[in-house]
Amino acid sequence: MESNIRVKNSPRRILYLYWRLYSQQLKAMMEYSADFYIMIGAAAMTQITGFLFLWVVFSRIPDIQGWGLWEVAFMYAANFVSEGVGSLFFEGTWRMLRLVNMGELDRYLVRPVPIVLQIFCTGIGMNGLGNILIGGSIIAISLSHIDIAWNLQTIVMAVLLFASAMTIRVAINLAANCSAFWIRSSGNAFPIMVHNLGEFAKYPITIFSLGLQLFISIIVPFAFVSFFPAAAMFGKEPWSYWGWFSPLVAAYFVGLALLILRIGLRRYESAGN
Repeated sequence: MESNIRVKNSPRRILYLYWRLYSQQLKAMMEYSADFYIMIGAAAMTQITGFLFLWVVFSRIPDIQGWGLWEVAFMYAANFVSEGVGSLFFEGTWRMLRLVNMGELDRYLVRPVPIVLQIFCTGIGMNGLGNILIGGSIIAISLSHIDIAWNLQTIVMAVLLFASAMTIRVAINLAANCSAFWIRSSGNAFPIMVHNLGEFAKYPITIFSLGLQLFISIIVPFAFVSFFPAAAMFGKEPWSYWGWFSPLVAAYFVGLALLILRIGLRRYESAGN
């Protein structure tokens, strides 16, 4: 069941529509200011607690397979920042199960607006703001303790790796939540299971078995959210050159997620019988 309406959508129009849809959700969220501050505070405390855990671990050992405290802290924070961006700006992916089971996807399919754009804007996770603020602070502190020769090339590389990491995280969330088209039970745990695999990307993947390394590098590429970008920035051989594949991995997984969404929409039968 797909909309037969076709409208030319320029990048400028896409951004305009996204902001209009997002701003309406934001207005609704701000009606409950207490929830807003509680969610941000909870996310911030989670990150701070995790960082303190790393601090305690590295107070006992000098490094983990050549990775020091601030390098691991960078990976840890990068993972949380990407999660925060996904929650704050693309939380709607986690509403897929409800949209499918309740038939709410119907009204999105008849609008002359890209369906994926509407899905992204069906929710805002304000906890993402806490993840971004604290995670960004930890990244800034980490970089101040790591010797990096900053120049134009390094800055461009960092921006490119950051954008690719955010894109990969959102694409993984979208692809995982599209399982709602096939797993229609009210307690679909598949997206949560995929999301939890990101926990392995908070640390150097070399501490895990080869099978797990390949899984989170190829099948569900969370390693390109934190480990490989960090290796590229810090010159960690032999992993550093893999970070340059991040834009290609991002483009591939976006295409894959959109393909899964299109296939799922063909299976969509609305609600009723």
